[in-house]
Amino acid sequence: MMTAMEVPVPAEQLMVVPANEALWDDLAAIFGTTDYPGRCQCQRFKVLGWVWRDSTQEERTAMLRVQTACGDPSATATSGLVAYLDDEPVGWVAVEPRTAYPKLRTSRVTWSGRHEDKGDDGIWAVTCFVIRKGYRGRGLTYPLARATIDFARARGARALEAYPMITQPGKEITWGEVHVGARQVFEDAGFEEVSRPTVRRVVMRIGFEQHSDGRPAAAPP
Repeated sequence: MMTAMEVPVPAEQLMVVPANEALWDDLAAIFGTTDYPGRCQCQRFKVLGWVWRDSTQEERTAMLRVQTACGDPSATATSGLVAYLDDEPVGWVAVEPRTAYPKLRTSRVTWSGRHEDKGDDGIWAVTCFVIRKGYRGRGLTYPLARATIDFARARGARALEAYPMITQPGKEITWGEVHVGARQVFEDAGFEEVSRPTVRRVVMRIGFEQHSDGRPAAAPP
């Protein structure tokens, strides 16, 4: 029998907001301090070089705080979304223009078999999920992935892509591996496979129709 902390969370019970509309203390609670998210601070694709060698914990934390602009609803940009359940902060997803992630420019996963303009600001990317300890395993990445679509589209994205893991039934996977998301999460949100650069990784994308003047079209019902 499932406990209350194991029951899947219905999407309608979540409130998902841009990170600049959330408090920094709420985001810090989601990341924690001890395991992979707390150490990385969502900087794996941001730090040039090797994240553990070329940045300190204090630098990564400060970078995330600047990137998210938490507590500043008037900020013109932020780097992700924060999910709340009954006023408790429970999840984070990183979503920005692909060009905001320097490490993606040299990633084999991102570009294997593809020949696109790496400097195209119109292509956005979902790069990281963090689910707060105590709320993991309850399906929260699904509504977070869906929320990135309207967020990116409203800000002018022509397409949104992700680089998730291919999970296998019965095979254990660590949270540090699956922070990029699982394939089925993006498939459920309407993303389609673009390429499969490795046995365990896939590139997925969803495109957005636009008006002739370049304005994003309204979201489908």
